[in-house]
Amino acid sequence: MFLRMWRFTTIILTALLMGMTFCHVLELSAKMNYDGSLYVTVQNSLYQQFGGPGIGAFMTLGAILTTAVLSFLVRKRRQVFYLTLTATVCLLLAFPVVFYLFTEPANIVFRNSTPESLPTDWMRLREQWEYSHAASFVLHLLAFSALVFSVLIEIPVNRSRIDSLKDCPRDRIA
Repeated sequence: MFLRMWRFTTIILTALLMGMTFCHVLELSAKMNYDGSLYVTVQNSLYQQFGGPGIGAFMTLGAILTTAVLSFLVRKRRQVFYLTLTATVCLLLAFPVVFYLFTEPANIVFRNSTPESLPTDWMRLREQWEYSHAASFVLHLLAFSALVFSVLIEIPVNRSRIDSLKDCPRDRIA
């Protein structure tokens, strides 16, 4: 039962994290048409809860930590382990790699800007910020998909497999 609850928590946290980056993808086309003043205003007001100390930071770290621990917990189930490890790697590529190499440098500049004092390269930074979130979304989607698939491959697909699981200890089925 513990493993099932851990998997459930891991999938929920990863889904919530993926949802945060998906909303950035949905906003991308509109925000690419904003002028500099509006873009800086939106950047400095709309996303307060996405990073630290907001809930987004806890979801990000929670998804990474629970997925890493899950990789350890399922290490003896070869297929499940590799899928869970793939999810962990995808989450680690999104944060900290994509985030600190691309997103956070733009965040820093925009946080120190006002609608009246735009950085000279604000359009390049806008592209960097927007497309880094799109890349993070793809990585989060891959992580989420790997986690869901790791559960689905353990579901019996025919009656003979169901019968073979009857003699299996309960903790091996979880």
